Amino acid sequence: MGKITKHPPVKLIVGFIFKKTPILKAALSALEKRFGKIDFQSKPLYFTYTDYYGKEMGRNLLRVFVSFKKLILASELASIKIFTNRIEAKFLSEKNRLINIDPGYLELSKLVLATTKDFSHRIYLKDGIFAEVTLYYAHKTFRPRDWTYPDYRTQEYLSIFNKIREIYGLQIKDI
Repeated sequence: MGKITKHPPVKLIVGFIFKKTPILKAALSALEKRFGKIDFQSKPLYFTYTDYYGKEMGRNLLRVFVSFKKLILASELASIKIFTNRIEAKFLSEKNRLINIDPGYLELSKLVLATTKDFSHRIYLKDGIFAEVTLYYAHKTFRPRDWTYPDYRTQEYLSIFNKIREIYGLQIKDI
């Protein structure tokens, strides 16, 4: 029988797809009120990897990633996804989203994303929310899975997640 141990806290990360900076700032403000100080924010990146959001959100979309200083429990991910969906719902224009908010968490060995969409590689958490291991860490970098989204496979994104992993590593060093 394996010994049950306490899982260490994990690093909350959030990805945003948006067009207008004021909408991003408002969403960031709502998240900071709930989760505290942001300790990493990427520069805006052009989101050109799919036209999935084009009909709803338009063209010339941007992507930004943030992480929060305060660590969370992995078991909170479903509740966080429900919260971010509520924020998205506050920013609608004629029933279309103005921002897409994708929460997840990072730990030393992997990056996990939350989603409302079921698929063979996703695990049901609760309340209609699923999780997937999108990246795993090996040979000093994050690496994609077969199902990893094209943008999450890029060196630009992997560098961001490696940087957030460094921050997280320093945070949990003494835990």
